[in-house]
Amino acid sequence: MSGDLRLTYEAVKGIFSIIPSPSKPDAASATAESTVDLEETARATKALIDDGVDAIMTCGTLGEGSTLTEEEWREINPVIVNAAEGRVPIIVGATTLNTRDTIKRATFARDIGAQGLFLGRPMWCEMSQEAIVEFYSEIAKAVPELGIIIYDNPSAFKGRVGTNTYEKLAEIPQVVGSKYTTFDWANYRATVKKVKGRIRMMPTDRDWFVAWSWFPEDTLACWSPSASCDPFPLVKLREAIFSKDIDRARDLSEQIASAYEGWYPRGDPHLFSIYNIPMAKIRFDAAGYIRAGPVRHPYGAIPEEIAGNARRVGERWKELARKLRMQENV
Repeated sequence: MSGDLRLTYEAVKGIFSIIPSPSKPDAASATAESTVDLEETARATKALIDDGVDAIMTCGTLGEGSTLTEEEWREINPVIVNAAEGRVPIIVGATTLNTRDTIKRATFARDIGAQGLFLGRPMWCEMSQEAIVEFYSEIAKAVPELGIIIYDNPSAFKGRVGTNTYEKLAEIPQVVGSKYTTFDWANYRATVKKVKGRIRMMPTDRDWFVAWSWFPEDTLACWSPSASCDPFPLVKLREAIFSKDIDRARDLSEQIASAYEGWYPRGDPHLFSIYNIPMAKIRFDAAGYIRAGPVRHPYGAIPEEIAGNARRVGERWKELARKLRMQENV
């Protein structure tokens, strides 16, 4: 069955960019309708591809999948797929609160030409590990053409997908990758060993070099929010990793880590999870690569201390991209 997949394990390679859902000026209003800036969405999609990302994932946390209406979700995803023109895989975020609505979204994603699903799990109640396997199995059976990138976010989905659960998920041909939040390196290493060659365990961009140094034949992709601030630093990191230039990859990884300095408010991952959405949009706008626009209700409230840190992180990324381009042109 895996040969029929639009997105395969082998194709999960490179920079998997997280794209925001650009919003119109009135999007912060609790009564706003049709808030997606579709023109900016198409422009941003083309820019990301032109500048070197390998895939685009939509409508996750930073894509405000939690605040888009169903109508808006059905507007933005075809725009991204059409703007991509088949040049890179589009992985549509289809998470809902239940299996039936997820299948409806998955079918829609298939029919508009997406290659895969970016899929968290229902999170009203914490799901047992057995239920997680059953959930992904049912989605895979309903839409067998699409590869699935698991969205493994412990704060959003009330717990981690267990290592033994990943081993069972690896038996589902459609499950080809995981967007993994790398706070627990021991768990990451154990999981890669369990799913070796079947699920691409993707660390975040700032952790890519470290994870690749452990598993150079397996950790060939990262998920990246920073690509939407300008993918150039990550394109350079990808080149270094793929050419196995360890010194260059280490140096770029250290520069990327420096640009992220202060990203976790007061060094607290839980506090970060509370303000993740507005922080991301502030950072995107400060970097100036994509006009992300206002945060949709109800996640717009954010202390100025935290907003200021996010703004500085975006500005540092912009400066890093500028510096690396200057070095390239010397």
